[in-house]
Amino acid sequence: MSEPVDPAAAPSRPHERTPGPRELAAAAEVFGLLSDPTRLHLVWLLTRGEADVTALTEACGAARPAVSQHLAKLRLGGLVTSRKDGRRVVYAMPDGHLKRLVVEAISRADHQVTGEPWHD
Repeated sequence: MSEPVDPAAAPSRPHERTPGPRELAAAAEVFGLLSDPTRLHLVWLLTRGEADVTALTEACGAARPAVSQHLAKLRLGGLVTSRKDGRRVVYAMPDGHLKRLVVEAISRADHQVTGEPWHD
């Protein structure tokens, strides 16, 4: 039996038309939200699955109030979602485009830092 395919892992189909001002502004907003290293770390952690504030705080090493503020910005920007689970708030990143973007950005940074050759 084959393993289930993660739709977020599938490559995106390129859009045929040139992006207009609204698409470019929306994309710039995403990059702006991802430009903070702590927010980028949180989003990368969420590419691996949903997590609550406690788990995200422990994983990224930032102070809990800072993590909560970053998550609020990401949620208001539409990059992550949240839901209540009892007393916990659980965050997720359901957008496959964003997951692939973050994974590719971190992979590129890894090549840049380690000197590993570039590839497609």
